Amino acid sequence: MGEIFGVLAAVLSSALGGTSIGATRYLVGSIDPLAIGSFRFGIGFSLLLPLTLLRGDRWPGRGDWAAATGLGILFFALFPILFNASLIFTTAARGALALSTLPLLSLVLGAEALSWRKSIGVVIATFGVAVALLSDLTSAPSGAWRGDLLMMAAALCMALYGIWSKPLIRRSGPIAFTTMSMAAGAACLILLSYIRGSFAPVAGFGAPQWLAAFYLGAFGAALTFYLWAFALERTTPTRVAISVTVNPITASLVGAWLLNEPLRWNLAAGIVAVFAGIWIATTTGRRAQAARVPASGQA
Repeated sequence: MGEIFGVLAAVLSSALGGTSIGATRYLVGSIDPLAIGSFRFGIGFSLLLPLTLLRGDRWPGRGDWAAATGLGILFFALFPILFNASLIFTTAARGALALSTLPLLSLVLGAEALSWRKSIGVVIATFGVAVALLSDLTSAPSGAWRGDLLMMAAALCMALYGIWSKPLIRRSGPIAFTTMSMAAGAACLILLSYIRGSFAPVAGFGAPQWLAAFYLGAFGAALTFYLWAFALERTTPTRVAISVTVNPITASLVGAWLLNEPLRWNLAAGIVAVFAGIWIATTTGRRAQAARVPASGQA
């Protein structure tokens, strides 16, 4: 049951991440990627910290501080810079598709033992994403490949974080570890934004911009990455990573709602394929289940 909850948390995290792409695309025309990341993770940290203190969660031990800080800079500073910058050059849908290379990267980097079931699930889910975004790929802006490459680099940061943070999360609480890591990344982004004067356009913000910034912090950072850490504590990095294929589906739905983009048959077909792929990759076949029964009986 713990692993099932982990997979469900990862799917919900990725769904929220997809909605964050729409909010980021909205803000990227007003402020630069550094400032967007500063708002997202600065607000996220300010919401997670009191929750962690109230719960009395176990913080990372002193021996893990350096690793938690380094991973925080990797995931909560470098990742959002690459993520936000990519959306300057490419569309939200194409960016989401590029981010969906995450499960493939997790498999290639050797996060865990490779199985045919897991591999087939990843391929089917990724194929579902491609089908869902078929119409958008034909209308790519000039130079969109730059944004696609930047988003793939962001996916690499995410894959490495998922692999390297898992043992640290197990030694502490998922909220406490995420809070400490997010603090390191947010501090780095805020310092860089201050030096570059990235906060200057904030003076012209209206209610829509502030709402988008708060949404990114509360839902796109605090809740999204708490659920991601919760999932990594309970299941494998590749099973967590494959949930990111839900990301472009929700990104497309948000685009249809906010930007009046049309919903076509391929989106529905893609949704079916994505969830079929996730189910195949995150469940155990009958043979594996049968093999476990004698082993557990001998223990």
